Amino acid sequence: EILRPQDRVKVYILDVRNTPKGPRISVSRTHPELVKRLFESEVAEVRDGTVEIKSISREAGSRTKMAVYSHDPDVDAVGACVGMNGNRVNAVVNELGGEKIDIVNWDENPALFIENALSPSQVVSVIVDPDEKTAKVVVPDYQLSLAIGKEGQNARLAARLTGYKIDIKSETQAKDAFGFRMEDYMNDDEEYEEGEYYEEGEYAEDGEYEEGAEYAEEEMTSEAAEETAAEAVEEEPVEEPAEETAAEDADIEAPAGDQE
Repeated sequence: EILRPQDRVKVYILDVRNTPKGPRISVSRTHPELVKRLFESEVAEVRDGTVEIKSISREAGSRTKMAVYSHDPDVDAVGACVGMNGNRVNAVVNELGGEKIDIVNWDENPALFIENALSPSQVVSVIVDPDEKTAKVVVPDYQLSLAIGKEGQNARLAARLTGYKIDIKSETQAKDAFGFRMEDYMNDDEEYEEGEYYEEGEYAEDGEYEEGAEYAEEEMTSEAAEETAAEAVEEEPVEEPAEETAAEDADIEAPAGDQE
């Protein structure tokens, strides 16, 4: 920032000390708490405690991420901070010299919180390890650059905001990663297209399905047996009816009676 004489600015007081030369006040314009105090002055819901600012991560002069939570189910925390037509958040942005501010919903579920923190990027799935404070995030291929941000800024701010080390991969990178299991990254109601993913060992090296090959042999054997049975039926001699045989015998005996 470039400050000139007689400029009016708001600062955050870091420390007040008594020195031999008199009281010394340390102030900051880059501290994350400055953003919190500015929202307290602009947003009545933050000031009275209805909306709580849970955490803030900031790169001063560039971008800030802020997580908010509403203690009143009828109050939208993000909407209260943004204000009508963005007038509340714009007042803070102007005070900070045009610094971008992302306001997201805080959630006690770390996976949902991390998903919100990576806004505006879309997220396919999040796998969290609370003990190690790590998270594996999968995003659509076309959203990878947006999730990481310019020079990694979006991912870096999201990690500071949530307190988790975040590993972001695209769907293609995740499938190629060692130890990747598709079922860990999908919901129970989702289905994969045929040929998209296969369990290890399901297909033989030559591309033929082994169990299917055995089934095909059995099927061919049964079909061959049916064809053989059909040929046997066609070759069996057909017996003449008994009535026709008796009639022929009668025709033969008739001339002998006439001679007598």
